[in-house]
Amino acid sequence: MITKSSQLYILITIVITLCLLSACSQSSAVEPKPLRQVTQQDLETADALFAERTDVEKMRTAVATLSRLRDPAVRNYEIEWRFAMFSYFLGKSLDSETEAEAVFSKGKDAGLIASRVAPSRPEGHFWYGANLGELAQLSPVTVGIKSVDEIRGAIQKVIEIDPGYQWGSAYAAMARVEMKTRLFGGRAEKAVGFLEKGVEIAPLNAMMRADLAEAYLAVRRDADARRQIDALLALEPHPDYVPEYQEAVAKVKRLAGLNF
Repeated sequence: MITKSSQLYILITIVITLCLLSACSQSSAVEPKPLRQVTQQDLETADALFAERTDVEKMRTAVATLSRLRDPAVRNYEIEWRFAMFSYFLGKSLDSETEAEAVFSKGKDAGLIASRVAPSRPEGHFWYGANLGELAQLSPVTVGIKSVDEIRGAIQKVIEIDPGYQWGSAYAAMARVEMKTRLFGGRAEKAVGFLEKGVEIAPLNAMMRADLAEAYLAVRRDADARRQIDALLALEPHPDYVPEYQEAVAKVKRLAGLNF
């Protein structure tokens, strides 16, 4: 037989249990606090690491630094497009295709986020397309074929917004799509057209000239290719783009060695 005191004890126990359950439920429902506000110092620190991008460990640190600053609750445009750009350069410097694919995938996602946060600015569109382009090269069958139009669309958006962004690199990106997809309808002649526009906009862009020399060779315009190689080798490298200048010089020396 349950006495009144036993009933009271049971009631108290139930109430305490319900209170504990309620407290746990409320605790688990609390939204995580957003990360601290991004400062100019944060961006300068990340940019300083990127400036040493020839050091893969510095690039890893740069990407990790921005990763800690990303906040899914409050997307920061300056962080997202930088994360996409840094991921692109990190992925390009990695030996492991598996690791590079993971890095490019995160960069692609960040670029897409940036392009949606500020659709009238070029950075998000450009680095979304650049990372997707690298993924397409790593997986030409599963990613490449179906992503060509998407890459073109992202880069074309950059040309519409700011043709001179990154020293006209959107034209180089469009040309590379044409050169890489020649088995699927891409045309070297179209690549030449894009690159000639790019060189007109940014004559000091060494990699643009290297790509144009390659495209000229593909359409049998050897004399024009030779002129681009000579013009590139006569350039003074811009202090912010020394690694890219060195890469361009190495490329045209290979082209010259194979063709002249």
